[in-house]
Amino acid sequence: MSALAHLESLLRDRHLDLTLTTSALWKQSGGDRAALGVPPLDAALGGGLPRGQLSEIVGARSAGRTTVLCHALAASAARGEAIALVDPSDRFDPGSASAIGLDLGRLLWVRGTGDAASATTALKAMNLVLQAGNFGLVALDLADVPAPALRAFPFTTWLRLARVIEGTQSVALLLGAAHLARSAGGVTLSLDRPADRTHVTWRGASHRARLLSAITLHARLITARSVNPEP
Repeated sequence: MSALAHLESLLRDRHLDLTLTTSALWKQSGGDRAALGVPPLDAALGGGLPRGQLSEIVGARSAGRTTVLCHALAASAARGEAIALVDPSDRFDPGSASAIGLDLGRLLWVRGTGDAASATTALKAMNLVLQAGNFGLVALDLADVPAPALRAFPFTTWLRLARVIEGTQSVALLLGAAHLARSAGGVTLSLDRPADRTHVTWRGASHRARLLSAITLHARLITARSVNPEP
């Protein structure tokens, strides 16, 4: 019996076989790229976000960052991957995410209370989830965390996160109002919101009874090598 087979046998004997993984799943789901589920963005990214890298989605409120995040989570879950969202401000809406196709049964949702300590606790939770492995996508939503709390993070914070997933098949994704960090092979997806709000389309006969119909995203893709200003 090979050493690998012997190890797998021991894990099964101790009912720890759920920790086993295989590269077959990742090969079937797009190799070294994880599709976001938004075709124009995936095309610009060459297939999706790079695996084994720390990337980020940044933009002002109502620019579409949460929409893109939910599509990315849904796409990852649809590929059969486990996904995780660390949500220190407790802003995630499961109902809306489920409506666009997210399988909530595959989601580990780590919720915070929004207090001063939540950001630090969320960072520790993100690190633990990444170290656990076997997640296709792990996201940390810092969009509503106050800037002073973000500045209080040690300067090595993002380097440590990048090192944890280096060489793995996981995607680490930050969500923020402004640029936070990305690893050398990661990408920044910067979303812009026009001042006149023409990117938002509503439907309904009366302005008092309208429903959101669509959001047009204006995105820039920023990497270590290039900046793509095209929407």
